[in-house]
Amino acid sequence: MEGCPLCNLALQEGQQVVLQNQLCRFLQIPQEVLIGSGLIVPIAHRETVFDVTPEEWTATYEMLQEVKALLEEQYKPGGYTIGWNCGTAGGQHIMHAHLHIIPRFQDEPLAGKGIRNWLKSKENQRKI
Repeated sequence: MEGCPLCNLALQEGQQVVLQNQLCRFLQIPQEVLIGSGLIVPIAHRETVFDVTPEEWTATYEMLQEVKALLEEQYKPGGYTIGWNCGTAGGQHIMHAHLHIIPRFQDEPLAGKGIRNWLKSKENQRKI
């Protein structure tokens, strides 16, 4: 995809491939807030996680294990928030499937607030 910053890495300033296997990459952009954060993306353009092939799922799992080992060595986080955003209502802004890997630290202001935070937040309840 010509305009996709996860297919055409030069479109995102500072983006770099940290790890790669045959089917996916771990990308990072220098972060000021949660250092070490990055994305695992299929090399082939897949719009959402639902379009990822079984082989890409396996390659993503293998990459996730490599990424964890790397982040443990470099940053020693206290935990991780890991997830896919899918579709615009789900928070996906780049229409290329990408798995967020976010190291979390005990001394950060939002430590302990993960995915369930917005899931159980009354402010996020739909008006039906």
